[in-house]
Amino acid sequence: MSSTDQTPERLYVAREPIFPRRVSGKFRTLRWWLLAICLGIYYLLPWIRWDRGPNLPDQAVLIDLANRRFFFFWIEIWPHEFYFVAGLLIMAGLGLFLFTSALGRVWCGYLCPQTVWTDLFILTERWIEGDRNKRVKLWNQKWDFRKARLRLSKWTLWLAISVATGGAWVFYFADAPTLLWQLVTLDAHLIAYSTILVLTLTTLILGGFMREQVCIYMCPWPRIQAAMMDEDTITIAYRDWRGEPRGKHRKAEGAEALGDCIDCFACVNVCPMGIDIRDGQQLACITCGLCIDACDEVMDKIGKPRGLVGYMALSDETRERAGEKPRSIWTHVFRTRTILYTTLWSAVGIGLLVALFVRSDIDMTVAPVRNPTFVTLSDGSIRNAYEVRVRNMQGAPRDFAITVTPSDQFTIEIEGAEDGVFTVPPDVTELKRVYVIAPPGSAPATAQTTAMRLWLEDLAAAERAFNDTIFHGRTAQ
Repeated sequence: MSSTDQTPERLYVAREPIFPRRVSGKFRTLRWWLLAICLGIYYLLPWIRWDRGPNLPDQAVLIDLANRRFFFFWIEIWPHEFYFVAGLLIMAGLGLFLFTSALGRVWCGYLCPQTVWTDLFILTERWIEGDRNKRVKLWNQKWDFRKARLRLSKWTLWLAISVATGGAWVFYFADAPTLLWQLVTLDAHLIAYSTILVLTLTTLILGGFMREQVCIYMCPWPRIQAAMMDEDTITIAYRDWRGEPRGKHRKAEGAEALGDCIDCFACVNVCPMGIDIRDGQQLACITCGLCIDACDEVMDKIGKPRGLVGYMALSDETRERAGEKPRSIWTHVFRTRTILYTTLWSAVGIGLLVALFVRSDIDMTVAPVRNPTFVTLSDGSIRNAYEVRVRNMQGAPRDFAITVTPSDQFTIEIEGAEDGVFTVPPDVTELKRVYVIAPPGSAPATAQTTAMRLWLEDLAAAERAFNDTIFHGRTAQ
């Protein structure tokens, strides 16, 4: 065979555009509610006001990168409390494992940002260009003034949504009203504009043009979910024992031998991923439930029971094929794996709550000055120096005093505080040089090391914090 007779194999094919049809039903309604709630929280949360004193923006949710702090209503997370963030990330991971093992890819189908924004983009596309048939026709027709006008209108609205998305994100990192005015007057920092530009482009491209390709090719979760699901996981499936063989003409000769599926492709036409659920479990399925709404609508029209396509566990297939009722959904949800995930998730959450409520709003860290380890004063006393960082985690200035125990063996001096009292401004960490002195000939002065404890006390609220450290004597040389 000559080389001219050989047809090269195509490893890649061009993307087939997907035009989901409008559908109504309980799962579509649920997705509308979740879309409104998620977008409402994302866009409006930075604008909720919360009194944080004179030195911080009055914003309920604020990520203060300059001072490495996070504010969420009455909760304030400082840099040394990063374990709260780590705990929340662990809870998020365990939550994904829990819901996937129990109910399949409900995160992908209902709450994933890619799903939410894609749904919003499809809504605007349908509003401007019409439902599925009109959009298919518009896609296939040649370019003219009407097509250009509709496409330009759609892309303009997509761009506006994308700009709002990027703009809403930067409002979490600064005072929202102030930053908005700076953006409008072109007085904002270059980082703000570049962040909005990047998020605008990614939202526009991923939500408007790539859509299902993000879920199939870019997102790792479809691959990971296979390890989280088993035969007892509730997922979307087609009951082929009830629907096969398919047939469209219900009154034709031999129609009584046909299944309930009339091969109308309603489940395919509404799928945002463009798959046919009747082909079985597929990587691209995000279990959004729209195919269930479409199929139930058709079953109602032809007088057949609902549920030809529905949520079910694969372990119930044998029972349903035999005409028996499937097991209760709670039997599938509450089993060893999900109970274990729930226990771990709850343990982490309870631990974070306990840590949040028992933490003190004053804190100190002590670092001995190593060069020199100690200083011998003119009267023979031994002095050690320490760098003490005092955190005032309240929105008002506070007066503090530092003491040492055992108090009968040491005296203490604070640089810049003659009476031993100093003021720390609100929401700051202040560095103080503290000197601890042991009298000449005393046990701490002659011993190599002596354990001691520095106490930090809020004079107004009588709150205390401490830090254990070491005092170095003369023999430390």
